Amino acid sequence: MSRRCEICNKGLAFGVQYSHSHRKTNRTWAPNLKKVKAIVDGTPKRIYVCTRCLRSGKVQRAL
Repeated sequence: MSRRCEICNKGLAFGVQYSHSHRKTNRTWAPNLKKVKAIVDGTPKRIYVCTRCLRSGKVQRAL
């Protein structure tokens, strides 16, 4: 799985995590992806879509 939304292209975000003693470590934020069956080019296909695209109606679900 590529950890990338196939609709909006949202992917991993990188940053720095600070502990209470202010020690720094690298960390990542992953998008909330769901594997859904959607209509792509007129045919149903399983794709990975972030929940924001699902909620905003950018994806037409296949039943």
